Amino acid sequence: MSVAGGPVTQIAWVVEDIAAGEKFLGPLLGARKWMRMPEVRFGPETTVYQGEAADFTAHISLSYAGDMQLELIQPVAGASIYTEFLERGGPGLHHICLEPADFDAALKDFAAQGIDVVQQGDMGGQMRFAYLDGAAAGVPFVELAEIGPNMRLFFEQIKRDAQ
Repeated sequence: MSVAGGPVTQIAWVVEDIAAGEKFLGPLLGARKWMRMPEVRFGPETTVYQGEAADFTAHISLSYAGDMQLELIQPVAGASIYTEFLERGGPGLHHICLEPADFDAALKDFAAQGIDVVQQGDMGGQMRFAYLDGAAAGVPFVELAEIGPNMRLFFEQIKRDAQ
């Protein structure tokens, strides 16, 4: 049994065209407004992909359907879990995200179960994330996230605007 626990807080798709993803998924899922963040850079000083320092850029778009955060990711440059996903099978559902009460303990627990971290990073001390192989859960990846107070406020504003 994993210590990750907690509710699923996000569903995410990797897309080739972020505008088309917003246009299709918004009405389908009841998200009225998306917050698009173009060219978000994940640098080698804070991001690891397949055990190596990573440097990549992606367009990110966030919205909400009720309390569920929706995320669209369009890779722009550099190798990442997102470019690999598109190369293997095209756009689609990429991950679900859980927010464990103890991020570090959850990572240790998954490691003890032999579940590898494929990509992980830190967004300026406001969010740590780790993508785990999600094959056992029936999704490509499971993301664990630790959300800091400023990032939480940012997400709450997006949620208010989206509904």
